[in-house]
Amino acid sequence: MGDLILLRHGQTEWSRTGKHTGRTDIPLTADGEAAAAAVAPLLADRAFAAVFTSPAQRAVRTAELAGLASNGRSPKQDPDLWEWDYGGYEGVTTPDIQAGRPGWYLWRDGVIPGDADHPGETADEVGARADRVLSRVRGILDEGDVALVAHGHYLRVLTARWLGLPAADGKLFKLDTSTVSTLGTEHGEPVIARWNVPPAA
Repeated sequence: MGDLILLRHGQTEWSRTGKHTGRTDIPLTADGEAAAAAVAPLLADRAFAAVFTSPAQRAVRTAELAGLASNGRSPKQDPDLWEWDYGGYEGVTTPDIQAGRPGWYLWRDGVIPGDADHPGETADEVGARADRVLSRVRGILDEGDVALVAHGHYLRVLTARWLGLPAADGKLFKLDTSTVSTLGTEHGEPVIARWNVPPAA
């Protein structure tokens, strides 16, 4: 059985400044592009059976720069890999949210509804999307490694679901931009093999 390789996209201006970036489609910064390219050596020795990305340009571009769109591979965009829909908190930082909601914590308190483009999601709704992705890739893992290029909170939820944990337990897995993580199995049970590995590692 292959490994499930998770790649969080490179830095954007909003991730740099701590703004919640769900469905807003913004590009990588120059530093984000450089870090995404620096990930390529971490992935070069793997023969991927499939590569999937979020439709967001920050994920698609990260996959390209990390070499996942080369050697005849054609990453497929999967809408179930979009980041958590932050609803009315889209583009807002945690300190700004906490100014109106003292002690607010995404994983416990969730989001408020936004406009039609940002209705918001619960952790369990994000988990349901992650479950669909995991259901689709499990068969492919029989053929080799699979890469998912997506977003910080989303990949944390997906990891929790891989381990059989509630979606909100994604809070346990801090994940930085332009990092590689590996999910696998040991004695037939799901495990984290490596986590949050930066390009320089």
